[in-house]
Amino acid sequence: MAASTPETAPAAPAKRDRTHYLYIAVIVAVALGIGVGMIAPDFAVELKPIGTGFVSLIKMMISPIIFCTIVLGIGSVRKAAKVGAVGGIALAYFMVMSLVALGIGLIVGNLLDPGTGLAVTDAVKDVGHAQVDAEAKDTTEFLLGIIPTTMVSAFTEGEVLQTLLIALLAGFALQAMGSAGAPVLRGVEHIQRLVFRILGMIMWAAPIGAFGAIAAVVGSAGVDALKDLAILMLGFYTTCVLFVFIVLGALLRVVAGMNILTLFKYLGREFLLILSTSSSESALPRLIAKMEHLGVSKPVVGITVPTGYSFNLDGTMIYMTMASLFIADAMGTPMSIGEQIPLLLFLFVASKGAAGVTGAGLATLAGGLQSHKPALVDGIGLIVGIDRFMSEARALTNFAGNAVATVLIGTWTKEIDRERVDQVLGGHFPFDEKTLLDDGHGAAAAEVPEQGGEKELAKA
Repeated sequence: MAASTPETAPAAPAKRDRTHYLYIAVIVAVALGIGVGMIAPDFAVELKPIGTGFVSLIKMMISPIIFCTIVLGIGSVRKAAKVGAVGGIALAYFMVMSLVALGIGLIVGNLLDPGTGLAVTDAVKDVGHAQVDAEAKDTTEFLLGIIPTTMVSAFTEGEVLQTLLIALLAGFALQAMGSAGAPVLRGVEHIQRLVFRILGMIMWAAPIGAFGAIAAVVGSAGVDALKDLAILMLGFYTTCVLFVFIVLGALLRVVAGMNILTLFKYLGREFLLILSTSSSESALPRLIAKMEHLGVSKPVVGITVPTGYSFNLDGTMIYMTMASLFIADAMGTPMSIGEQIPLLLFLFVASKGAAGVTGAGLATLAGGLQSHKPALVDGIGLIVGIDRFMSEARALTNFAGNAVATVLIGTWTKEIDRERVDQVLGGHFPFDEKTLLDDGHGAAAAEVPEQGGEKELAKA
């Protein structure tokens, strides 16, 4: 076995080299998109459907990938209590980190005191109310929305939490069936390979999608808007950087003994994809595949990543905090701490339905303000011009938070192969960009006693 590892290594670099050119093309496409957006803004705005189309292709694959990952993860675990423990720890962690993100945004927002002196015109007010009319959901509607109309509609409507619910039910049912469920698990495993192979094919359209998305953003947001709102943007970006590298970085070092820069280097292509599309959902399928390849068990990845995309929105929390304070100052009605905390706790609950879709943060902010402090809705239009630029940092922070959460929860539940983590991050086990799956992971994990049991039923 030891001798076979070096022999198989030469095949991997060829795959990596090929996809390496793909992501160089993405970088070039982003640069070209920025140039077109600045030189011909009207033409650049017309390119928006290209970026939207690419993100839609990625989102098309999210539901089947989540379903396959969770069903395989839960169905191959013998004890349902293990899955429940992972879910409980994940939700508790998400709640705590969301509150920490709110607190940091609250402190920085009050220190910067942005928004003072801006004028709120009738046009700005109309934009704010349009956002509320488009996306206003209360907590009850959000909770009921988790239940799909039918089992099939969970896939056709593209709702992450609905797919998560159906996958959990299917996984537990297969677990209860025991050996009788093994053929179904094998079938789901084959479907997963097909879905990831399709995703790998779609990724070759990334440069075109990145060009269209970035060009449209730069073309639609004028330079004047960036100058007027630079303080809010810089403050928000700075806050996100501090949260990721100080708070998340310290947690990752203390709990998992891992350097956050090393983890981010491993996820570099996913960060580039998010940066070019402004949507963390575009990298969700790849995060699932890469976390499993890293050595985190399927149940932990299958539960933590999809749930985190709706409940672990650290960047969105910071955004809502600073945007609320900015709007209140701009409206000439600055809020006291006593007014800020209830509003932010309300937004904390309202934001749990805002997954990593571009524009969802702005719509949720508008809906939350309408329900809790309607007078501030008139100021939503002030940040529309820069929302897409803030969406970049929001999506990157959300993605980073979910990647770190997966490693932390894997460590707490002892569902992570530390030896494999070191080998993957050290470059000894390259990620297969062609299939996005690691058929050798089960073999490597089988050498570790606590991980081997999870694979037995799937191999039966």
